[in-house]
Amino acid sequence: MKLNHLRGLLLPLLLLGAWEYASRQDAAGAYAFVPLTQVGSALAELLASGELLVNLWASLVRTCTGLAIGMVAGVGLGAFMALSPTANRLIAPLFHALRQVPMLGWIPLIALWLGNGESAKLLIVSLAALYPMVLNTFESLRQVEGRHRETARVLMLGRWQQLRLILLPAALPGIAAGVLQALAFAWVTSVGSELFLSSGAGLGSLMMNAEAAARMEVIVVCVLCIGLCGYLMSWLCTRLARRLLRWRPTH
Repeated sequence: MKLNHLRGLLLPLLLLGAWEYASRQDAAGAYAFVPLTQVGSALAELLASGELLVNLWASLVRTCTGLAIGMVAGVGLGAFMALSPTANRLIAPLFHALRQVPMLGWIPLIALWLGNGESAKLLIVSLAALYPMVLNTFESLRQVEGRHRETARVLMLGRWQQLRLILLPAALPGIAAGVLQALAFAWVTSVGSELFLSSGAGLGSLMMNAEAAARMEVIVVCVLCIGLCGYLMSWLCTRLARRLLRWRPTH
């Protein structure tokens, strides 16, 4: 097991070695591929000043807030569409048309409506989380096995009781998969919205300021931080989902 974990480090170490080699070739290489010692110095500087932690915290709070809004709205809308054929016929065409627009394509329009403040960024992140939650909730509820629905009819449960006691528990694995997708979309969109709407704190804003100051090493630190935090959030979410859904049959 330990050997397998060490093998997983092989490719990152090779990439770091190639990066360091490219940074030592010429001046252009040193600018495009910042030496690792310079990246380490920038990381220490950002940590000492607190600038990295402040901006990271702002991005995380924005992501989690938008994710929570998108999850609640997405589960509600997806359930409404799945349980009401009339609602599905009315809402589905517009929903599927709107979700074809890339999330970053909404930024200019939302900026015109709400400016470039926190409310605009939250709306963008919430929409990014909304789409996968609606789709996964809708499909999961529609694919609930007939025997579960028959049980609800035998017990003479009301519509709300069916949803709460039968349908939602049966659909939870699919909804949990939607949460994982929504988390990834929310994190990427949160940083992307900060790049376009650069007011306020956030890793995207820090990257834009570093680009303006030609500090490539700070940009590299931010990129590494974005990747690492995204991986850790997905890992934690996966572990939590497995724990909450441990009652599922494994076969």
